[in-house]
Amino acid sequence: MANHVQMSSQVCVDIPSDTEAVLGNAMRLTCISCMKREEISARTRVDWYYVTEANKRIPIYVFDGVPQEIDGLWKGRVIWNGSKDLQDLSISIQRVTANDTGTYVCEVQRQFQFDSYTPSFTYSKVIHLVVSEEVSRNLTAVYSEYVMYALLMFLTLWLLVEMVYCYRKVSKADARGQRNAFSNVL
Repeated sequence: MANHVQMSSQVCVDIPSDTEAVLGNAMRLTCISCMKREEISARTRVDWYYVTEANKRIPIYVFDGVPQEIDGLWKGRVIWNGSKDLQDLSISIQRVTANDTGTYVCEVQRQFQFDSYTPSFTYSKVIHLVVSEEVSRNLTAVYSEYVMYALLMFLTLWLLVEMVYCYRKVSKADARGQRNAFSNVL
């Protein structure tokens, strides 16, 4: 019987960004643009924008080979949070303020370099961020928490009942053993 080994490739999964931030905390805006490992020699440029209500794009961060902060309201608060292979192109906003609520756009431009041609690829991701003073709890998480505590209490009670049952059984067996030992002595 012959064994066959199949080559596998790594998987890149585009996950949605969190959209709720807590006032004063850090917030990661997730932007993932997958590409095959063979294409790693691509030139990648990432532009992050804040979009005003008047639909005007304000640049807040640029990555063009190296991370570059842009002067403005976000200077000193935006940190590159992407990966070395440039598939995760995320940023983090430090010390989130109420004014950070709004729409953000991650715009990725890749130019692949092959021998005879240089194709390009553009990807854009829109993130709607809401800043609140405290964390809002997901209803599913609340239900899960209650079920977990109820299960924990039930299992603890069951364990206690089992311990009492086993103790009584051992005590009865020990008492019988002592009676038998006493009757053998007489």
